[in-house]
Amino acid sequence: MFFSEPIATSESELKLLQTLIYQECGMYFDERRSHFLQDRLQRRLRACNMTSFYDYYRLLTSREGRGELSALLENLTVNETSFFRNRPQLDLFQKTVLEEMLHRKQARRDWTIRVWSAGCSTGQEPYTLAMLMADALAYYYLRNPLPYPMPTPKPLIPQPWRVEILASDINYSVLRAAQEGIYNEHHMESVDYAFRLRYFDKVGEGRYAIKPALKELVHFDFHNLKTEYLPPRNDFIFCRNVMIYFDEAEQKRLIHKFWRCLNADGFLFVGHAESLFGLTEEYRMIHLNSGTAYARIED
Repeated sequence: MFFSEPIATSESELKLLQTLIYQECGMYFDERRSHFLQDRLQRRLRACNMTSFYDYYRLLTSREGRGELSALLENLTVNETSFFRNRPQLDLFQKTVLEEMLHRKQARRDWTIRVWSAGCSTGQEPYTLAMLMADALAYYYLRNPLPYPMPTPKPLIPQPWRVEILASDINYSVLRAAQEGIYNEHHMESVDYAFRLRYFDKVGEGRYAIKPALKELVHFDFHNLKTEYLPPRNDFIFCRNVMIYFDEAEQKRLIHKFWRCLNADGFLFVGHAESLFGLTEEYRMIHLNSGTAYARIED
């Protein structure tokens, strides 16, 4: 069945859908984004061969419709990402915040660094963080050697350090692409030659695969940020260009949940156009050379 004309949906029907989406995952669609929501709804109606919004809504709210609800939510996220996005912020992370964290951890003999990339899309962000941390730890180890034998071949992360990166998203299809870890020449534009050589394998004409040793540092998983259970005990949380989907009330709830998920001296990184100003007093802003981070403040 093919529909050449859009299927009529009333304002009240659209509001019903907006409420369902908000309750499910926290995404908020105001009047400025209602046209986008309407467009994505029409796509899913056609994909399901449905001519009635009422029938589609009944499907979404049924037990049998969980798969379609996931498909709809996947269509509502833009998933724009790239390697080394917002370089000033990444420089702040690698050269200042991470360096200080390593000194504190070594002093208390805590050798594990946990990072959560929330809203990881197709994986460029968590893999970027893995590359930066591997480089930072190799350089840190040279300046702060430890009395541990170095295995042969030399590991990507020097002993006894351990790096754990959790990367999560609400979109199963982008998680599958991230898990595969293969990128084309367009994706690789922002990756310089040295990083390509160290952390990628050429697997065909214009295609690059994340090397297994780096891939092992990143674990991909499905997470809905609306839920109360979120991964705990993180040293760093990156949630960049995700809160733009939420209204102020949901942003405040999410920022507080991140506060609970961070270690006492942890840091939150949000998107370049996002800010915690006016939303919370649980963090202290750090700004250096155009890069911004938020340090968790203890009660």
